[in-house]
Amino acid sequence: MAFQYSSTLRTNQVAQIQATVGVSGTLKIFSGAEPANCAAADPAGLLATITLPAAFLTSSGGATTIAGSWTVAASGTGTAASWRMYDGSAVCHVQGNVTTDLVLNNTSIVSGQTVTVTSFTVTAGNA
Repeated sequence: MAFQYSSTLRTNQVAQIQATVGVSGTLKIFSGAEPANCAAADPAGLLATITLPAAFLTSSGGATTIAGSWTVAASGTGTAASWRMYDGSAVCHVQGNVTTDLVLNNTSIVSGQTVTVTSFTVTAGNA
């Protein structure tokens, strides 16, 4: 039989992203493909580095979603493909692609343009 978790436990699971990344986290957007895991080297083509707000996620009902403003002027030019979230010591803790895991206002990025994350949701399983 599969485990079934309470809404409180599921909320605590996804809230751990905020706790682990901490108050000085960053989000980097790349044109290169998502690596095999967070321990792998960064993808090629850094397009933007967003300093996350101190409270960058809100969690309830077994899901966590974007909080605050995640926006920055792009530092590179290219088509966004992947992203990584780092703690204040530049350790990658979460990564994904920019089409389903994290959504941008525009994936075709030109240096200097405003890059804004419009959606980021993580939902815990086993409800």
